[in-house]
Amino acid sequence: MNTPLQHPLHIACIMDGNGRWARRRGLPRTEGHTAGEEALAEVVRTAARLKTIGWLTVFGFSTENWVRPRTEVRHILSLHRKLFARTEEMNSNNAQTRWIGRPFSEKGARTPVYVQKAIKKAIADTSHNSGMAVTVAFDYGSRAELLRASQLAMKQGAVTAQSIQNNLYDPTLPAVDVLVRTSGETRISNFMLWQIKGCAVYFTERTWPDFNAHELQEAVTVLTGRSH
Repeated sequence: MNTPLQHPLHIACIMDGNGRWARRRGLPRTEGHTAGEEALAEVVRTAARLKTIGWLTVFGFSTENWVRPRTEVRHILSLHRKLFARTEEMNSNNAQTRWIGRPFSEKGARTPVYVQKAIKKAIADTSHNSGMAVTVAFDYGSRAELLRASQLAMKQGAVTAQSIQNNLYDPTLPAVDVLVRTSGETRISNFMLWQIKGCAVYFTERTWPDFNAHELQEAVTVLTGRSH
């Protein structure tokens, strides 16, 4: 764990289990992703109310997720466009929308233009807010991020810890204090490998759609000793 904790916390979430949530209820996987988006909205509202959280970063869509069935991918893309469009709610929470992932112009990037536009608009429309920063990792993979950062650092003269940090997708993101993974999985799954060094990890059996405000507060309190 990063100590001493004298700064607002950075919470990162691997939002796992949408498909399992739907399967247990006899629903299509797409319904699980829809429920997952609503769960994220509730987590954002809760985190914005907590004075201890300054950054919330969530794993929305990985570089590996493009191999999922086309109908599922289309549904997830549609949900992310809606997610980034929740500007009024973000403004009411005084929260900024941010994004990390493969740069749109970079070779291999696959974010559709309509999602790119939604991301850019959300960032611009919430940039004036001074509260919590909510970063969505979309078309994101930590290996791709670190490879790119290392290559840029090499072009700039030297590969050092600082030069890699300076060339991350968002070098202003602080180190993660608590990493949350839902649905009983105990893997990191290529998420923020550089930023999670030394952080506390909170594993829960709950699927992401069932992850609620109470458990978020519990994760923060139990793992950091900081109450809301």
